[in-house]
Amino acid sequence: MGRRFGRWGVSRVEPDDRLSVVEHLTELRTRLVIAVATLAVAVAVLYGFNEWLMGVLLDPLAPEYRTLLALSPTEPFLIILKVVFGAAVLVTMPVLLYQLYSYVVPAIGEQTRRRMMVVVGGVSALFIAGVFFVYFLVLPVALQWLLGFAGDDFQVALRANEYFSFALTLMFAGGLVFEVPVAMLALARMGLVSAQQFRTGWRVAIVAIALVAAILPGGDPFSMLMLMVPQVILYAVGIWLAGVFGRPAPWAAGDVATGATDTPT
Repeated sequence: MGRRFGRWGVSRVEPDDRLSVVEHLTELRTRLVIAVATLAVAVAVLYGFNEWLMGVLLDPLAPEYRTLLALSPTEPFLIILKVVFGAAVLVTMPVLLYQLYSYVVPAIGEQTRRRMMVVVGGVSALFIAGVFFVYFLVLPVALQWLLGFAGDDFQVALRANEYFSFALTLMFAGGLVFEVPVAMLALARMGLVSAQQFRTGWRVAIVAIALVAAILPGGDPFSMLMLMVPQVILYAVGIWLAGVFGRPAPWAAGDVATGATDTPT
């Protein structure tokens, strides 16, 4: 069967196609080039807005803490690159996910491509929502509690690298946490876990959610609670998605088919 190529030379794999190892590697290389080029362009563009990006990340800090310390000549430059790269990943998330999903899915027909756009859009929207949730709600509360915990016993001077690493890590962790419904849906679509199993295991899920909220940067009870509430809601959404779009386990379907075949007529 002939190969079809879409834009940028990326091949469209038909359901009956069997690709060789070389073709798989070529496909992977092409998608990596597209992803890296997109990310590089985003970094180059966003570098021109590095002062604004740094200011955005400093906004959750109280004014008295915004004079940050740099302990090496290279630290300011490396911090700017870290912030710009984080922003570039966030901006290009839909493109990066599309390239990954397009390579993983074996066939990209017209209907599948529309479904891919829905999946990529949903995953990207959840991730960005998680980042914004942490930035606007969790990060200010965590910083206020942590910096005010010691009262007047300590003179606090924040190091620039540690602060920006803390903020970026917490924001991207929040984005990953918001992907809980997607992970649950994927497991249900593969038939590995059913909606009923998710419902039965809600106590274990609550403990796991609390553990994740405790492990994430921040650690204060208020930010933990603020992280747990959306996770519980998203877990409920994941149960609903698993119930609507889930599939039976492949081995269970095989048992049912075998049982139907062995039943005497």
